[in-house]
Amino acid sequence: MTKYIFVTGGVVSGLGKGIAAASLGLLLKSRGFKVINQKLDPYLNINPSNLNPIEHGEIYITADGYQTDLDLGHYERFTDVALSKYCSTSAGRIYLDILLREQNDGYNGKTVQVIPAVTDEIKQRIYFTAKESQADIVITEIGGTVGDIESLPFIEAIRQIKYEVGYENCAYIHLTLMPYIKKAQELKSKPTQHSVKDLQGLGIQPDIIMLRSEIPIDFSTREKIALFCNVENEHIIQNLNVETIYELPLHLEEEGMGKAVLKSLGLKEKEADLSEWKELVEKIHKREKDITISLVGKYVELQDAYLSVVESLIHAGIEKNTKININWIDAKQIKTKEKAKLLLEKSDGIIIPGAYGDNGFKGLLLASEFAREQKIPYFAIGQGMHAFIIEYAQNVLAIKNAASIEVDPKTKSSLFTQVNNTSDTKYSRAGALSCKIQNKSIASKAYEAEEIFERHRHSYELSLNEKKLFQNTELQITGYNEDLDFVQIVELSQKTHPWMLGVQFHPEYLSRPNKAHPLFADFIQTILKNKGKK
Repeated sequence: MTKYIFVTGGVVSGLGKGIAAASLGLLLKSRGFKVINQKLDPYLNINPSNLNPIEHGEIYITADGYQTDLDLGHYERFTDVALSKYCSTSAGRIYLDILLREQNDGYNGKTVQVIPAVTDEIKQRIYFTAKESQADIVITEIGGTVGDIESLPFIEAIRQIKYEVGYENCAYIHLTLMPYIKKAQELKSKPTQHSVKDLQGLGIQPDIIMLRSEIPIDFSTREKIALFCNVENEHIIQNLNVETIYELPLHLEEEGMGKAVLKSLGLKEKEADLSEWKELVEKIHKREKDITISLVGKYVELQDAYLSVVESLIHAGIEKNTKININWIDAKQIKTKEKAKLLLEKSDGIIIPGAYGDNGFKGLLLASEFAREQKIPYFAIGQGMHAFIIEYAQNVLAIKNAASIEVDPKTKSSLFTQVNNTSDTKYSRAGALSCKIQNKSIASKAYEAEEIFERHRHSYELSLNEKKLFQNTELQITGYNEDLDFVQIVELSQKTHPWMLGVQFHPEYLSRPNKAHPLFADFIQTILKNKGKK
């Protein structure tokens, strides 16, 4: 029988439910359980693909091409379990499916109401995830904060599940904030008590309460919360701020989180094997080197817009015993070569993550030119690769009108074509696709493979027909998909530049803290080697 855990949040948003749920997944997996994480979001957007990265953060892509909330990235990085489209849904998607079914007479003329239509749809998605994954334990994070109007159907749905699967097969974890009043030097428990009261008023009694706090919570305060919230003392878990998010699973294990969950689910105690994770955290604290990488992006106002890219750099830094300092550069601020020099000249490396549209594209071109001329290690992803190719075509091959129709829809000289979109999202290619790698290239040395599978998310690409433009030049096409006729990896010859590489896909989705992505690892290794020569 599958067990179900539901993680809710209270008091304020942004407490880190996603990282807490990911950490819990790791703790249970380390005990030998097969675990799957899932995120249910109450917003009415059908999926995150149309959300502004500056408002919502990055869009995360699953192997099957589903565009999801960034929390799925946390789940995959912590548990190393590949998730699918069944692991993410929104209120918008649920309402859309219900209304389409109603239009097709799927309810046989009955009145369609929130209960049971919406709540049943939510429950079916949770049960389907369990069935598809064959997991021992499904961990479902409910987005938003208890008390929000839009989350009420989700709370009601998970309330009903406990009665359908049995008390011993369902547990509720509530994460709240314990504010610290610095002037009074006092932690306040009332917001947590009121949040739990709100949850109880909706029919849910939490089994475990996680308290997010800046300072340690004393035993008497925990006792008080346990008493007023009807929770066992041992099930009051403090969730302290940590230096790195990868410390959190170890901290929660020390707090007794794993044991509390097993007890709540009626499972026998099992020892967690966290030796590999402990070694990882030890490596993080013992990094001896440091480098500065300039991240040139269009959405740097919200750093979460590049969450997976930053984490991938950190993972590679851990592997190479190096602390990564990020120099955040707004591409829209780079309008001249002089400005590019001013902002980028102290960079040990430059990375340009994925982006869309024309805004700030000139800055990407100037950053590419600066990296090429100054021989600074350079890694370009998605539209960053397009900037790399266009800059080289314009300034080295003297194709001055080289452009992309994504940036300039009226151009007659686009090197890139728009892919016919047959999906229900804004991106024509999404998900894992194969890529053949040319031998004796930067990519082949990094991957040590002739064929790889990477996740994509794009609508504009370079056709293999354009290869002739770059024949007998230093720009080499070293990765491609022949069946779909598009270029996936380009790089400059290392006779010309130490490491300048662009990819159409998004390698950041496959990086793990204890297994850095090969391209990111090679990028960091080259920076260290290059820095050592200066």
